[in-house]
Amino acid sequence: MIQIGILKSSKKTPLGVTPDALKKWPTDTISFLIERQAGLFAHFSDNQYLAEGAKVVSRTEVLEQANLLVISDVLSDQDLAILPTQTLIVGLLNPHNNKDFTAQLKSRNQKAFALEMLPRTSIAQSMDVLSAMASLAGYKSVILAANHFSGYFPMLTTAAGTVPPAKVLILGAGVAGLQAIATAKRLGAVVEAFDVRKAVKEEVESLGAKFIMVEGMQSDADTGGYAVVQKEEALAAQRELIHQKVVKADIVITTASIPGKAAPRLIEGATVDAMKPGAVIIDLAAASGGNCELTKNEEVINHSGVTIIGDSQLAYALTREASKLFSVNIFNFISHLIKEGLEAINFEDQIVKSTFIGKN
Repeated sequence: MIQIGILKSSKKTPLGVTPDALKKWPTDTISFLIERQAGLFAHFSDNQYLAEGAKVVSRTEVLEQANLLVISDVLSDQDLAILPTQTLIVGLLNPHNNKDFTAQLKSRNQKAFALEMLPRTSIAQSMDVLSAMASLAGYKSVILAANHFSGYFPMLTTAAGTVPPAKVLILGAGVAGLQAIATAKRLGAVVEAFDVRKAVKEEVESLGAKFIMVEGMQSDADTGGYAVVQKEEALAAQRELIHQKVVKADIVITTASIPGKAAPRLIEGATVDAMKPGAVIIDLAAASGGNCELTKNEEVINHSGVTIIGDSQLAYALTREASKLFSVNIFNFISHLIKEGLEAINFEDQIVKSTFIGKN
């Protein structure tokens, strides 16, 4: 019997299984150990888990008894002292930023799999937690911007006059950017979107936004669809174009990131100085340095009347929905990982090989 453990996080992060998702798992081969109040932040009660056949136990019991542990937060030294080294770890390990934690796992010879490292392939789409979280973050970024923006999103015509629509600029038209475009358009804003990847132009325009880019940018064709580091000449032209667009915008949402590298700098401090008082910047790349020079991760700052919000985990504000999506990703990944059994994992499989960060 495979016992999958789910721990309560110390902060808002998605859960590896929701009560409803338990119905998908085969009960003859897999059981679940849920730490007490693990679903607190996502508004799932212990009784909901018990009703679906899971066991609700202490944290120590989860760590001691689970032979496969699903996590979305780093484990403490105390946790690792209890956890057997043969227990498999699966989940959100954030290996690019949590290097000390992943180094600990490797030193223990702990087999661990980070879903952030999934390849961008068709077979891995149903496991793609980054895309799932990015979609939520893109939506939430617009709602958050609207809360901080002192203006009005749609055009409003009244007897007292006409209120113009908000001008929204999206920097980076990946999953988060596209969802931000769609949400801003639904709220009635005029939207422009910038991306170095010409391939996203059609998607941007299909959502009703104007696509802007600099000609001569390096192709992303060989990088799995991620943005790539550009040449200085192209970057200079890009900076000028972005400066012109940002200073006219009421709201700017930045989403550009490069896995394992610092986020590309898209908005200089001088550009922020030239923005309208009351404008808002939401920087979703804050954890890797930010797309805006003035961004501070997990902080809201006011610079010359411009509100700058740095939050790379904005999806987790929607903890319940994030957990629902994450639990599907986890189900599909684990089903693929152990399809031949817990002791017969195929480390030559592309998905397994890409996500594995331990020692084989």
